[in-house]
Amino acid sequence: MAELKYESKIGQINANATDVFAVLTNLENLQRFAEHIPQDKVKELEITRDSIRFKVDGLAQKISIGIVDQEENKMIKYGAENIPVPLNAWIQLKQMNEMDTRIRITIKTDMPIMFRMMLDKKLQAGLDQAVDMLCNIQY
Repeated sequence: MAELKYESKIGQINANATDVFAVLTNLENLQRFAEHIPQDKVKELEITRDSIRFKVDGLAQKISIGIVDQEENKMIKYGAENIPVPLNAWIQLKQMNEMDTRIRITIKTDMPIMFRMMLDKKLQAGLDQAVDMLCNIQY
């Protein structure tokens, strides 16, 4: 097993950090994207203010993702439970001016080298797509 760190590209959001932080720290706001989640892959989706739980084919237990730490208007840290490999994710925000907030997502995980070889490019692409999606939300 090797601890790995993945960082997304830096995105630009046309909103202030206070508004972005308020949206991203209330996970119920993700409800508006639920229709885009493939129903054949993700089942029993439950979203609360500070956690998301769902079932994925091939795993017996529900995966749980929740906010474990935050620094107002700057950082939100998420942790995951009931997944095959340990994982933490951070969203970092930096307000450049009133309507310009930069965003980056970082993931740390501990996975076998074989998984890394299979997932490396997909994880990086997924992080960059997530940043693009977060940059296009109305805050």
